[in-house]
Amino acid sequence: MTTQSGSNNKIGRRDAIIAGTGLAVTPFMGGFAAKQDKAGDPVPGTDGPFQTRAYGSKNSTGEMAEIEIKRREVGPHDVLLDVLYCGICHSDIHTVREEWGPAEHPTVPGHEVIGRVIAVGDQVTKFKVGDIGGVGCMVDSCRTCEMCEDDREQICENGTTFTYGSKDKHGTASQTYGGYSDKIVVTEHFVIRIPPGMDLAATAPLLCAGITTFSPMQHWDLKRNQRVAIAGLGGLGHMAVKLAVARGAEVTVVTTSPSKAEDAKRMGAKHVIVSTDREQMQKGANYNDLLISTIPTAYPVQQYLNLLKPDGTLINVGAMEPLEGIHGMMLAFGRKSVAGSMIGGIAETQEVIDYCAARGITADIELVSPDQINESFEKVVNKEVRYRYVIDMKKA
Repeated sequence: MTTQSGSNNKIGRRDAIIAGTGLAVTPFMGGFAAKQDKAGDPVPGTDGPFQTRAYGSKNSTGEMAEIEIKRREVGPHDVLLDVLYCGICHSDIHTVREEWGPAEHPTVPGHEVIGRVIAVGDQVTKFKVGDIGGVGCMVDSCRTCEMCEDDREQICENGTTFTYGSKDKHGTASQTYGGYSDKIVVTEHFVIRIPPGMDLAATAPLLCAGITTFSPMQHWDLKRNQRVAIAGLGGLGHMAVKLAVARGAEVTVVTTSPSKAEDAKRMGAKHVIVSTDREQMQKGANYNDLLISTIPTAYPVQQYLNLLKPDGTLINVGAMEPLEGIHGMMLAFGRKSVAGSMIGGIAETQEVIDYCAARGITADIELVSPDQINESFEKVVNKEVRYRYVIDMKKA
């Protein structure tokens, strides 16, 4: 495994963000789907559906193995990406192991995808062959409902098509397959431009972990000098710390792992609380304006609500299970709120990529090869990763 700490690489709703802000944005350029690459070899997907290598689970054990999947032909509005990197999100593990409910197998996860454009449809204007594109947690929506019109495709009223595990509207397969794959075909609207000069591997996690933590900071308008607690210092949590510090907030990290305190301080956190230490939790009570919980499984909510000042809000972005243990009287007397959030829409996802490009923010990653996926899953569950595994899809 190769470890990489991303924090100092090179370098902002709809037309303004999609057109870019002049931060080394890829020029718009139309074109027809390429039929051959530079070596004269046929480009898959330009003359019909095609088979490609992927890594997926064959059953509910979640054991990952190399498989073959079918991708659709590149349509007029489609972009074909040769996948270079794909982050490992805890959601991938929850899904393949059916911890969030039954899954159809094989399941090919992966929604932090970075790839090089190798073909475009003849009506594509956003990309040209050779550009770098990113694919996050969704690949389609109706684009006509109120939510889609408001740039919130992630909660499309007619059903968001997520990058994996959703019904495949194009009929190539029974469900969508994600980025643990050599190649992926996505409608250009749902492909994010990656500005030149970014560390591609360390940028991949921004497409889920980055937007998942950036979006609530935008919605709840986290301001300079406000106090925010980040519960959980993992893939999401470490990005939340970096983004909150960049906004000038005073950050407290709440973690079960005392060994992560030094890393939290290195990322800019001012305080670290070990959640299993009752005295530390009591000392930190009634302090924060906002708390973003990135904890990936159900947790005792009240002890985290206690860390909020009156009128504070706890935003859950991690656990997708029933949450219990809230004391109604303590909630009422503090006029505190419990809220939820997930990813953002496409415009907001482009915004976080451009925001991070301008400020040199990337994820702290460990590069792994495809044959290390199963091992990496176990280490994510055991909280051993620092702080996001990213699969080098070109590594044998």
